Amino acid sequence: MPGGGFCTLPGGSMVVALSLPHPGGEGEVRILVHAVNRPRALTRLRNLGLRVYLRGNTHPPTPDEITAVLHHPDGLLWRTSPSREPELWRPIRSLLAPGPA
Repeated sequence: MPGGGFCTLPGGSMVVALSLPHPGGEGEVRILVHAVNRPRALTRLRNLGLRVYLRGNTHPPTPDEITAVLHHPDGLLWRTSPSREPELWRPIRSLLAPGPA
């Protein structure tokens, strides 16, 4: 079941985490976004063509997820969910890039 949540950081910015169906149709992905506020985080994803909504705070980001997104220059990461094996976070470009022809 897709879900998501958010966490307010001490500086006032937010980390939003969403679990969404994989665009390729296989399982789910967990997406992390760092932004000034929740609406801006969702706008960043919508500008990439994703239809996202955040209703509630059922699956907030874990401390490890917060650390990962804060240390990434784009502040926008993803990986498969649930992660069966240790998997690195990837930039959002690799999720949305067109596959090989």
